[in-house]
Formats: sequence, structure tokens, C-alpha cells
Amino acid sequence: MISAIRFNHPGGPAVLRLVRVERPEPGPDEVRIGVAAAGVNNADLLERRGQYPVPPGVPPGLGLEVAGTITAVGPDVTTWRPGDQVCALVAGGGYAEEAIAPAAQVMPVPEGLSMVEAAALPEVACTVYSNLAMIAGLTGGQTVLIHGAGGGIGSFAIQWATAIGARVITTAGSEAKTKAALALGAVAAVNYRTDDFVAAALDETGGRGVDAILDIVGATYLRRNLECLAPDGHLVVIGGSVGPVSFDLWELLSRRASISATLLRGRPAGQKAAIVAGVTRDVLPLVAAGKIRAVVDTVFPLAEADRAHELLESGQTVGKVVLSLPGRR
Repeated sequence: MISAIRFNHPGGPAVLRLVRVERPEPGPDEVRIGVAAAGVNNADLLERRGQYPVPPGVPPGLGLEVAGTITAVGPDVTTWRPGDQVCALVAGGGYAEEAIAPAAQVMPVPEGLSMVEAAALPEVACTVYSNLAMIAGLTGGQTVLIHGAGGGIGSFAIQWATAIGARVITTAGSEAKTKAALALGAVAAVNYRTDDFVAAALDETGGRGVDAILDIVGATYLRRNLECLAPDGHLVVIGGSVGPVSFDLWELLSRRASISATLLRGRPAGQKAAIVAGVTRDVLPLVAAGKIRAVVDTVFPLAEADRAHELLESGQTVGKVVLSLPGRR
């Protein structure tokens, strides 16, 4: 038996409980990880509230990313062995003493990182790389608009884009968060509560617009995002409000622009494997070299997952909230 966070019905953070559950066993092409730390993500908050459809067949429990030590490998796994220190994307069940991950979604812990820092990487690194590198094709010399500078995705995206030589314009909801964004490498940071990000993006680009946009806000920003796009620009929507929305198709046609909408958790296994391989090859060396750091706001013990959710829901964090299991390395 192991300890894990579970909830019996949707609700506020108070529904989360530390309980004893059966120890998971790895299947073919899977590994079991002794969890030292687990990242907390907005998807976890939505699932706890009953607002996130869980893909069929995923392990029970919250938690989409972990770091720790492999304790067992399933049949046919040759790339990893017990004792390897790793971080990984998991489809669920990361808030636990042990978790199951597909072997193709496991990455080595970058040299010099703690387990807490490593647990803050998989979800944001894979989200940013898959959307800005693989879909939008962002390269050095281009300009990108990144919404939500204070979040885990935003703080990572600013650093990654800067590291590859792109110019970053970003938005946030407070002066403290805009200052943090500038410290991470953004050339301009707009407080969306007081300033117009469209005007700022056009001003920073001499009226041309940005080559890519990473948007976590969704439907309510669609029209204004389109106003920011440069010719051949690409808008990638990865979350936020949903529902019917209308816009003038000429906004896209006249710019030869495009829109994508993606979620990471529900992607097919082959797509996730390709993303993790790309992150391992192209992103983790930047982390090991110190060009990207894991931005961790607060660390809570696993048993205090409710407090971790409360903090993330407050909107006051800069970077990631992480759950830690004391004594694990």
C-alpha cells in the first residue's frame, strides 16, 4: 500500500484527502517511479472541480508530472532501469508515493536540479515546446506574445523563447508579475488590467505584429490576439474560456495566419513520445546549461495538497507550485 491524494466528489480544495491505496504495478512499456515531488497544474484544479473530462484508462488520482527514482520497469522496457533519477509526464496519479509513467514519457533529471525543480518541468516544457516549436515554428529572430507571464507555462515560455533568440512580449495581471517577466528575459511586459496588450505588441514590433502567440485565456482574447498577428503568424490556444466566438475570416486570410488549439493530456501516446523526445533533445540541455531555470513559487508536503490548490487558485503565484515527499531523493 502507498499514500496518495484522492477525492470522493468534486468540490473545493477541502475535498482532497491523503489515503492509502494499492501500490501500482507497471505494465508493458511502463515504469514505476518513487515520487520525490509532483507538480501542481491548473488541469488538476479543473479536475478536482469536476470541470475537466478525464481521458479513459488513465491512472486514478490527480497529478500530471513527477520527479523521483524508478522503482520498477515493465516488460519490454530497455531504456530505463530501477535506480534511474527521472522526471516524467504521467496521465494521472502523480500526487502519490509512487506513480506509473509510459517509458516514452520519461526524461532524465537535468544535472544540477533538485527533485522539486525537476518536478516543475515536464508539463510546462512539453506544453511550450510542442506548441511554440513544433506547431508555431518559433525560431530565433522572431517575436512571440506570451499570455500569463506569472504562471508556470508563461514563466517557462519566456525563458525558452529568449534562450533560442526570440523576442518576448508578455502579459500579466500585476506589476510584480510584469517585473518578474522582465527579469526572466521578456523585452516588454504588459499589465493587462491597466494597459492594452494589442497596442503594446504593435508598438514593440513597429506595427508589424508578432510571429506567434501562446494563449491561455481562450475565447475572450481571440479577436484581440488576431489583431496582434504578423503576416504568416500563428496563434496557439492552450486553455482558458471556451464557447462560441465569431471573428472576421479576413483577419486570417489577409495575414496568411493560422490558429491551433491543443491540450497535452489527451494527445495520443505517439504524439506525447515525440514531444518528450524533442524536449529531451532540445530543451533539457538549455536547462542543464542554466539558460532556463525552474521557477518554483511554493513547495507543500503531499499531505497539504489542499493548501497547494488554494494557493494556485489565488492567482498570486509566480511560477509553479510543487508537492514534495520529505526524505525522497
